[in-house]
Amino acid sequence: MSFNELLPLLILCSSLIPGLIIFGLSEDQHRLRTGLNMVGALTKLLLVVGLIWGVYQEQVFETRWTLAPGLDFVLHADALSVLFVSLSTLLWLVTTVYAIGYLEHSPDRSRFFGFFSLCVTATVGLAMAGNLFTFVVFYEALTLATYPLVAHKGTPEAIRGARIYLGYTLAGGLSLLVGAVWLRTLAGPLEFAEGGILGDIPGLDRDSLRWIFLLLITGLGVKAALFPLHGWLPRAMVAPAPVSALLHAVAVVKAGAFGIVRVVYDVYGVEFSADLGLLLPLGLLAAFTILYGSVRALSQDHLKKRLAYSTVSQVSYIALGASILGPLATIGGVVHLVHQGIMKITLFFAAGNYAETLGVHRVSEMNGIGRRMPATTLAFSVAALGMIGLPPVAGFISKWYLGLGALEADQGGWVIPVLLASSVLNAAYFLPILYRAWFVPSDPWPTQAHQHARGETLPTLQWPPVVTASLALLIGILAAAPFSPLEWVELIALREYRR
Repeated sequence: MSFNELLPLLILCSSLIPGLIIFGLSEDQHRLRTGLNMVGALTKLLLVVGLIWGVYQEQVFETRWTLAPGLDFVLHADALSVLFVSLSTLLWLVTTVYAIGYLEHSPDRSRFFGFFSLCVTATVGLAMAGNLFTFVVFYEALTLATYPLVAHKGTPEAIRGARIYLGYTLAGGLSLLVGAVWLRTLAGPLEFAEGGILGDIPGLDRDSLRWIFLLLITGLGVKAALFPLHGWLPRAMVAPAPVSALLHAVAVVKAGAFGIVRVVYDVYGVEFSADLGLLLPLGLLAAFTILYGSVRALSQDHLKKRLAYSTVSQVSYIALGASILGPLATIGGVVHLVHQGIMKITLFFAAGNYAETLGVHRVSEMNGIGRRMPATTLAFSVAALGMIGLPPVAGFISKWYLGLGALEADQGGWVIPVLLASSVLNAAYFLPILYRAWFVPSDPWPTQAHQHARGETLPTLQWPPVVTASLALLIGILAAAPFSPLEWVELIALREYRR
């Protein structure tokens, strides 16, 4: 087996093997568990850097096993998969540091970090899936790996939230499986390919393809939190803050959005999807979800639930970009996969810091919190302004390209108002938080604040949001720089449309 064949497998195993070892560690083996987590995360990051350069040079990285005639298990790296793998790997490293600090005195840490590693393994496997069969396998594995994380606290509320999450995602997985099997019987082996595969197969029944698309998008839309399949997401906020960050920015929600992009671009092909009349319904659903999530966020006093409904809204920008024919909209939607992930993980890190350090869980409890925790609140502020779409934070870049793409496709008449309304609503539910945090005199905190000798909270909690907020700002300012997320997504769009 050559290095190019081995590399995708090594990237997968860099989190799988440490995770399996961690399950066997006792609770007091703190240093070994931390070492395994950090070595796995750093190893994966180094391997992914090599993968980025190779894919940019159009080298082929593929691991393939034939399980049965016509049924292959394939790990394959292309430009789109590398984007998602890079995001997951980088944010896994930061989230690991954060989780180590957040769970420092918690029970069942070996169980937590074991499933934490399996979750990232499933996410990376899903990103590098070379065909629809492999994608479905890792999609279901991700559901099973994240369920114990949502239920980690073991409280009745946590168990109930985890069961709701499991019910939604298993039903979505079944819809995805039925669609994948139906499509396999209709079109044969389903290897992902830039530009799509179905448009090149003559004689396919177009009505069947439309129903299959509905099944696939329904299955993926559960994890992507498209309306009305989003109900699990606010209820899953009972999970610890590192899990919430993982669900929203690294793994579950992003897996659904990434899957929608895969189906539209690399299974159906965006031009063939348009020919079948599939893009407009997807776009209208995404637009409604964008506005619905923002409206629901307005009325949430619980901070993590407000952020959860914000995710419902923000992730649908990715589906909206996929539903508009043209490279500019593709760039706007796909680059938001990265931009939203970095900004949203910052917000959840900050929310976790407020809860862990001050016992603050609600917006109404945040008066003056910026003076007590300035670094955390500054990071929160940067990410919130980026979500609104204000330059120079990365969120502005996504919305700018979505708007340009809508104009390019002559769909600006309905897309531009949605983007403007969404930005106004985003401002309406984020700016009052920032006003409270910085300008309203503080009230007594809900619980006795933890005092730390060298900062507002533990360094492992304070630095992750600062780092990710700085990254959100830098990739907005340096959007045109070589190897920026925007430049990489431009490469993806070029390859998807070059036929």
